[in-house]
Amino acid sequence: MTPEQILALLRDHSALLEGHFVLSSGLHSDRYIQCALALQHPPVAERLGAELAARMQPWGATVVVAPALGGVLVAHEVARALGVRALFAERQEGVMTLRRGFTLSPGEPALVVEDVITTGLSTRETIESVERAGGRVVGVGALVDRSGGGVDWKIPHAALVTLAVKNYAPAECPLCRSGLPASKPGSRTVAAR
Repeated sequence: MTPEQILALLRDHSALLEGHFVLSSGLHSDRYIQCALALQHPPVAERLGAELAARMQPWGATVVVAPALGGVLVAHEVARALGVRALFAERQEGVMTLRRGFTLSPGEPALVVEDVITTGLSTRETIESVERAGGRVVGVGALVDRSGGGVDWKIPHAALVTLAVKNYAPAECPLCRSGLPASKPGSRTVAAR
């Protein structure tokens, strides 16, 4: 699928939203990508996962790990397409951690995937959780990279769509200054400003 086809699919499922949003990172934006609205449809999730898996397959991973909650379905579908395990990391006392009995073999090659990358914080925290568990991250992937490709991973990475979406610090947000109310559709709790 081309990036244009991916964006059309997201729009068809109302997963590309416009307005005033507080992102999980705490930044504000005029666009929000809610992949869950597309991923709720198993055939769509399977197709997107297979597309991302095809781009990451050469990296030789034996496990796919994602941050909970947004990346869980992505990890599952990428892992399904690759024929490997799917795990997720979640916050425990503020630290992204592999829980629920998930383990990695020493040096096990892992992919870390997300639905949407904005600043890369959740993805970096998930990479750290894989490394603490003894794994070796061989690549990073996302359905959508809304940083415009601005995150330097220093390892192979792939995204089905790369967008340069403006983000604003709350104190500098023109949408706030215009009085447009903000909504907070993300999964990480951040106080709206």
